[in-house]
Amino acid sequence: MKNYDDSAAAAARDRQDQLTKPPGSLGRLEELAVFMAGWQGRDRPRIDRAQALVFAGNHGIVAQGVNPFPAEVTAQMVENFRNGGAAINQLCRLAGADLQVLALDLDRPTADFTRGMALEVADLVASIQTGKDAVDPEADVILLGEMGIGNSTVAAALAAATFGGTAEDWVGPGTGADDAVMVNKIRAVEAGLKRHKGAATAASILGSYGGREQAAICGAVIRARELGIPVILDGFICSAAAGVLLVNDRNALDHCLIGHESAEPGHRRLIAVMGKTPVVGLDMRLGEGSGAAVALLILRAALECHNGMATFAEAGIG
Repeated sequence: MKNYDDSAAAAARDRQDQLTKPPGSLGRLEELAVFMAGWQGRDRPRIDRAQALVFAGNHGIVAQGVNPFPAEVTAQMVENFRNGGAAINQLCRLAGADLQVLALDLDRPTADFTRGMALEVADLVASIQTGKDAVDPEADVILLGEMGIGNSTVAAALAAATFGGTAEDWVGPGTGADDAVMVNKIRAVEAGLKRHKGAATAASILGSYGGREQAAICGAVIRARELGIPVILDGFICSAAAGVLLVNDRNALDHCLIGHESAEPGHRRLIAVMGKTPVVGLDMRLGEGSGAAVALLILRAALECHNGMATFAEAGIG
């Protein structure tokens, strides 16, 4: 496993302090450059290859009336991604990320987690492996996103099971739930938490609530950590999925940035309990990896300044 390179990070910080600007004046851009230097193991980090992975899955919990849209929309949106018509396609093109969309058995939804395990062990293992296998070892940064009707309900359940709290603490409107759907979402999460209250490991929590795309996100995060590749997580659903890994290892997400603070109410709470600071806050709540792609634009800006600016000595100033 490749770990954070403190010497490369220190060298990057030293360079930041010598650039033609007051120290710290570029704020978070400086922190991002140092973060990338530490994980890439070089004082001048770069992004030649950015890989965006969007995992899609369907969920049995949709039968509980937790979403205003039918499960068929997941496959329709996957087709839209593949045809280049979604927001994530435009943002990846602009940000210079290679987009891959991986649909995980959309014709075979996970089981309803209020009635039993969402994923059996074999399914869980296969989904995690899908995420691992999708990671390009040559990538300089990985962006993670998801698509799946009903998966904001799954994310709320994962967050509650991982970090505590009630269903109401984590459930939000997702794709636009009205009051009746919100009641169904809260009721479903409460029932799931009661049924699976013994789940105490990352695997048991993922298996209890699903779905396949969340498990694949975990697999991608694990593989990226093994390779030392920095990761940009998207919003609430993606963050809740990856957050499950903290149950087993409190340092499991050290190589991850939170791309943005979603307008989904539970995301701010989730970011705080994960000890992270989002790159941007734009009141987005689309999913798809869209916030991660916008964050990549900021990350590229940070590295352009870090690598391209002159030092005071080079500029003959002072």
